[in-house]
Amino acid sequence: MDKIIQGTAANGTIRVLSAITTGVVREAVRRHDPSPTVSAAFGRVLTGTLLLGGTFKDYDRLTVRIDSSGPVGGIVAETNGRGTVRGYVKNPDVEIPANVNGKFNVGGIVGDGTFYVIRESGFDIGLHKEPYVGSVPLVSGEIGEDFAYYLAKSEQLPSAVLLGVLLRSNEPFVAASGGVLVQMLPGANEQIITMIEDTIRNAPHVTTAINAGAEPEDLLKLALGEVDFQVLDEREVTFQCNCSIERAKTLIASLGAAEVEAMINEDKGAVMTCGFCNESYELAEAELDEILQEANS
Repeated sequence: MDKIIQGTAANGTIRVLSAITTGVVREAVRRHDPSPTVSAAFGRVLTGTLLLGGTFKDYDRLTVRIDSSGPVGGIVAETNGRGTVRGYVKNPDVEIPANVNGKFNVGGIVGDGTFYVIRESGFDIGLHKEPYVGSVPLVSGEIGEDFAYYLAKSEQLPSAVLLGVLLRSNEPFVAASGGVLVQMLPGANEQIITMIEDTIRNAPHVTTAINAGAEPEDLLKLALGEVDFQVLDEREVTFQCNCSIERAKTLIASLGAAEVEAMINEDKGAVMTCGFCNESYELAEAELDEILQEANS
């Protein structure tokens, strides 16, 4: 079961989060069928978005959007704070050679660009507040460093973000995925910060640990070393979209009577595909005719 945990360390001066997202990324890759390098980038963004959501309060929807000049073009992930995440990639089929270390060249396929974070709130109580939008330049395109740079610049909180996706040639394609976020809050002891930095620098890759059966608590132990931590919250995480046939009908109705009539006369029906999850909804002529009658009434 995929899950995310949140806690504190060093007498509440350090915020810690970790997540196992193997199933989340496996489902996202199944739905969008991206190339291997894009899969690695996409999985890191989905995991990072879930972790980032745990650092904020009072939001209904948190969106991370990467607009990039690299072949991938852009990546979007959205979480609602209740453990669900969804997302899409602009150009899922592109691929580039491995880097000099023989690993997926995520930074190369992402390239330069801008990292956006959009927080929206008020929906649950019927309000429509202006969303908060923060942005920073991409610093590496490797995703983890870009999340950390955003937190340092926009939230003024030094952070370490470890993200990983392990892929293999046979099924299931996604073998392991997860991440850790360590955030230094005001008052954090400099000696403890140095200890954690050294531990993270020498820790095994998170996907190596996950592939060997590690749980979120184990990932925190790898990142924190001898620094004790307390888990305050844990929840299951899933790849889940809020699209539905009802939403598809509403969208078609919003196109106007003339457009719906054209779908009936020219296409004898309609197919709507959700960009976030690739689910398709087919509407027959009779269903379109009902929409048209409501539009004309």
